[in-house]
Amino acid sequence: MNRIVVFTLALFLSLGAISQSGVSHETLDQLLQKYVDDNGLVDYKGLATERSKLKSYLKLLEGNEPKESWTEDQRLAYWINAYNAFTLELILEHYPVKSIRDIGAAIKIPFVNTPWDIKFINIGDEPKDLNNIEHGIIRKQFDEPRIHFALVCAAISCPKLQNRAYLPETLDAQLTDAAKDFLSDPSKNEIKSSSKAELSKLFSWYRGDFTKKTSLEEYLNQYSEVKLEKRADLDFKDYDWALNEQK
Repeated sequence: MNRIVVFTLALFLSLGAISQSGVSHETLDQLLQKYVDDNGLVDYKGLATERSKLKSYLKLLEGNEPKESWTEDQRLAYWINAYNAFTLELILEHYPVKSIRDIGAAIKIPFVNTPWDIKFINIGDEPKDLNNIEHGIIRKQFDEPRIHFALVCAAISCPKLQNRAYLPETLDAQLTDAAKDFLSDPSKNEIKSSSKAELSKLFSWYRGDFTKKTSLEEYLNQYSEVKLEKRADLDFKDYDWALNEQK
């Protein structure tokens, strides 16, 4: 076998390995560790100074759409990180803002009602928006309610933005930790007793995702220290859309 054939075969095998390995989330991980605090609040001013690094990571995502050869955890970690990273980019593009909801109202793009409908994500054959990622891909392709504790829409009442990227090899543990973090935060959920709780509106909006296989009370009991009885009195808190920014 001559050198050209050997080189070509080696290159082919190398590219095949890359196509099956997912993408590196190291850059996002570094940015999150540096600019997101333990409460999930973001130093947007600081992050803006390294926006080129964020953009480089987004370009990596845009050039490496998940393939069927990837594992389910590789694909899900990719899409969760994509949602969170593109949300950060959307905020930086319009910063300063008091709320992510001000973006759609301020720019008034025809046929765009909210910031989640802005098609600025170039993954795949057609431009995507954040709603496409959350509802058209993640909720459609993955039977995993814990994604609602991991997708962060830059609002105070959202689950906190974790200061580490989601990784395929630790994804299950990270999603469980995110669920426990969210339910133990009294500003977002107050499970006061076995018979009464004030919950995030997320559990009202996406109740069907949490109750496909069980009741909402039983689902919450997997991650809450206080266990709810069946038919507990459940109320839902007002949602605070203020920007999740460090003060």
